Amino acid sequence: MPGEGEGQWAIATLPTDCEIFYHTRWNPQGDGSDLWRSFAQDGSLPNQNDETPARSGEQVGVAIALRLTLQPGETKQIPMALAWDLPVTEFAAGVEYYRRYTDFFGREGCHAWAIATTALTHYQTWHQQIQQWQAPILERPDLPDWFKMALFNELYDLTQGGTLWSAATEDDPVGQFAVLECLDYRWYESLDVRLYGSFALLMLFPELEKSVIRAFARAIPRADETPRVIGYYHTLGVPSPIAIRKAGNATPHDLGAPNEHPWEKTNYTSYQDCNLWKDLSCDFVLQVYRDYLLTGSQDTAFLAECWGAVVATLDYVKTFDYDGDGIPENSGAPDQTFDDWRLQGISAYCGGLWLAALEAAIAIATILKQQDTNGNGKVTPDLGTAIATYTQWLEQARPLYQESLWNGAYYRLDSGSGSDVVMADQLCGQFYARLLGLPDIVPIDCTHSALDAVYDACFLKFHNGELGAANGVRPDGSPVNPKDTHPLEVWTGINFGIAAFLVQMQRREQGLRLAEAVVRQVYEHGLQFRTPEAITAAKTFRASHYLRAMAIWAIYLMLDPAQRS
Repeated sequence: MPGEGEGQWAIATLPTDCEIFYHTRWNPQGDGSDLWRSFAQDGSLPNQNDETPARSGEQVGVAIALRLTLQPGETKQIPMALAWDLPVTEFAAGVEYYRRYTDFFGREGCHAWAIATTALTHYQTWHQQIQQWQAPILERPDLPDWFKMALFNELYDLTQGGTLWSAATEDDPVGQFAVLECLDYRWYESLDVRLYGSFALLMLFPELEKSVIRAFARAIPRADETPRVIGYYHTLGVPSPIAIRKAGNATPHDLGAPNEHPWEKTNYTSYQDCNLWKDLSCDFVLQVYRDYLLTGSQDTAFLAECWGAVVATLDYVKTFDYDGDGIPENSGAPDQTFDDWRLQGISAYCGGLWLAALEAAIAIATILKQQDTNGNGKVTPDLGTAIATYTQWLEQARPLYQESLWNGAYYRLDSGSGSDVVMADQLCGQFYARLLGLPDIVPIDCTHSALDAVYDACFLKFHNGELGAANGVRPDGSPVNPKDTHPLEVWTGINFGIAAFLVQMQRREQGLRLAEAVVRQVYEHGLQFRTPEAITAAKTFRASHYLRAMAIWAIYLMLDPAQRS
């Protein structure tokens, strides 16, 4: 088995009427004269073929050159391919995986030439297929050009986001896949972030999307008692509590980090104690049902594989319902995706996700119960019990959510802080409920009123709508605290999610206006292909190459009903 970094590189071109020159061993640390001397004179290379292996620490370069004559006005295309075969990726010492491409080209690390020639043979077909895939979107006159541009360009993160794709195994027939939250926060597939940012993977590579959710399902029952210091408290200058890394049946925040063992050792981040988060369990359940529905509503095996984790994690998060009122309470610490923002009691964000997750769990159990009955005439006992339990919780929680948080214009941040802040993403749960064809968690007139408040306060009154929607401001657009971090940031992915919600609610013009403001901040200020998580009121930015920004594909999903069938 080759080690990490061991293998081959190849640079190749197709035989043409051009003259081809090469040099297989030149010194890239020198002055380049071994190449430049002949190339500067007549465009040639010395055709030197030296297969001497590099010594330890030595750098070796290769080069290829083509020489041709063009008539006036004549053009020619000269295809060239650069390929590498480095079959092994290593995480912590000794934790090694073969890369996915080795399922097709072998694992010996000596197939760079085969990879390059395959590219040269098929590149025209690949180019044509890309054009055919893009054409239906590019040719739509109802979609503005800025949206088409950003929709395709934001896909860069699927390959440039520290991406992993492992070789297939019996348990993972398409391999395992993962993208970093971002290059600054180097852990994989943060579940709260991919609630928004995974729409692109789901719509374009659905089996890879399911592989990620399966990894979370396997991770939920596992426990890791390793004690850790929680970093958030150090930022406050106060002693930190000690927390275990991963509680059994808690949904992990992430699938691990490159320096450990991704997929197996989860919950890498220790900025907060993610075992206390109130949104992660709900995020998991919603993504399970979403991935089932939006991939044809046929893969009941996927639902069955995830069902045990659904039950375990909903039971786990219900333990935070300390007063038994049906809704888990936020603790007053940042215990959700806005991990610098304290929520107290029932919160609009987490409470809404909880209601939607209960509806999704009931729907999953109903499907599995019907499948079980049709298959062998028996009904798995826990399915009926789960439906009854979740229905009871839902009937208890839904009116409480409305009574505790609705203030006549929008949903209050939470029930415990007394804050009058308008939270931009207060109804993420309602968006997901409607996306999944589930009953509304709040009345439709309240939904529109809340969106009015968000659009006016968080977007139009925040820097005159130039930056996008801030996460949370007062109704007049002013900050609760001018020194706040997360409330006063424009989160690109959250904004795209809210824009998708607006489109879903037949407010297309508002949704596109909000999305355009964010796209222009990114693409007119040098942030393209390093899209940040956050744009601040001072017009700085944070956390580039961010996964959540691929939520722009949720807008496209809402704009194109055919994508949801």
